Amino acid sequence: MVKSVGSLSEFEAELQSAGEKLIVVDFSATWCGPCKMIKPFFHSLCEKYGDVVFIEIDVDDAQDVAAHCDVKCMPTFQFYKNGKKVGTAFLQHSKCLKEDWEY
Repeated sequence: MVKSVGSLSEFEAELQSAGEKLIVVDFSATWCGPCKMIKPFFHSLCEKYGDVVFIEIDVDDAQDVAAHCDVKCMPTFQFYKNGKKVGTAFLQHSKCLKEDWEY
């Protein structure tokens, strides 16, 4: 299941509770066409990779998280491990996401 996060405190709690698991965060917006296109693929990943935490953040609803994570465009995918950011991908194609997120 993809978790929706709506505040910085919620985001930080998710980072902490994930422990050593990889976290993949999708920063998107409801008005973003490329975000809408890749969303079904992103949601399908959680079924395939049960040991990974998947989070989605609407940048308009959670501006504090987007600012904290320095998100400037959508869709942006960030990868976290042990509470620290280990990678970022700016993309619109599902094949690229699959190749970039295997940390």
